[in-house]
Amino acid sequence: MGEEWDVIVVGAGPAGSAAALSARRAGAARVLLLDRYDFPRDKACGDGIAAHALEVLAELGVTGAVDGYAPLPVLRLVGPGGGTVARELPRPAYTVPRAVFDARLVAAAVAAGVELRRHAVRRVDLRADRVVLDGELAGRAVVGADGAGSVLRRALGHPVNPDRHLALAIRGYAPALPGPPEQLIVTSAPRWPAYAWSFPIGDGRANVGYGEVLRGEPLTRTHLLDRLAALLPGTDPATVTELRAHHLPLSTHRPAPGRGRVVLAGDALSLINPFTGEGIFYALRSGALAGAAAAGSPAQAARRYADALRGRLGTHLRHSSVAAWLARRRQVVDAAVGAARRDGRVYRTVVELGLGDGRLDARTLAMIGIGLTNRDQPPRH
Repeated sequence: MGEEWDVIVVGAGPAGSAAALSARRAGAARVLLLDRYDFPRDKACGDGIAAHALEVLAELGVTGAVDGYAPLPVLRLVGPGGGTVARELPRPAYTVPRAVFDARLVAAAVAAGVELRRHAVRRVDLRADRVVLDGELAGRAVVGADGAGSVLRRALGHPVNPDRHLALAIRGYAPALPGPPEQLIVTSAPRWPAYAWSFPIGDGRANVGYGEVLRGEPLTRTHLLDRLAALLPGTDPATVTELRAHHLPLSTHRPAPGRGRVVLAGDALSLINPFTGEGIFYALRSGALAGAAAAGSPAQAARRYADALRGRLGTHLRHSSVAAWLARRRQVVDAAVGAARRDGRVYRTVVELGLGDGRLDARTLAMIGIGLTNRDQPPRH
């Protein structure tokens, strides 16, 4: 047998770094963090960092993750029918390129005593008393935080998300749109559910992209870029650089969170918000819970993690699944945008549901219902 560790974390994105930090804080003496790339490295993503994500990092003792990047106080949401709401966020968001953000989290994990190693895991051997990776690395427990194409997820027998629960997006960097900086999400009536985004970074650039839910037909790069141009007419596709496509496994179809000594976190567990494509908060929160469960009781890691995940995110995920089902009718989204424009409390509920761990409430549902009723009534003469 090769090297042995208390906890091995596969994947050093936000979920993996949070898991490694949490495992150390939970008392694991030896924690190994693996990634197939050296850091810093790019990662296809919208780069949006909500305040909810920073809360988790603060709990893990990480500060400075967004230092040097200007806060974005406003989120503008455009509905499929063209209605718009733009209000000040309850707490500012940030746009930090993943090449910077992920490297800062990895550095925090290393500073906490985690060992970082470049290694691409290909083989997983699940044993009664340990998990062996590639025949040479043994962990008392393993956290799979290795993304949408997770090797650990496949080792547990879970296939990738099926169509309608998997999105494809393309992302690049372009000159920021003129005007006051704000996060912009533009939903699309054609190809619904689909959306484009523009998140200014603060250095004259913005992270821009377009994504849509897969329906069993191939999506070409040309199609994705055409839709981006249609929804963001202020962005010239010729100016967009560093284009990369990526899959988004939506939280509406999640596998079991683990088995025995193996647990899954972040994208590997299909934790992507179905409305906004936000995944960093989910990654950090699930990673922190996974790391603590793996370190605290390795043999019971999956059971302890499932209980913790259910207690911390279960109600929110049920509410977001219900909301995703309702939003299959794009008229519901238009009604929600209108309700959020009329009522600040509804706006806050929509933001909390889309960027954090919020829940639907009676007021929001009633306001959306009123919007749908008014829309369906014939005009008065």
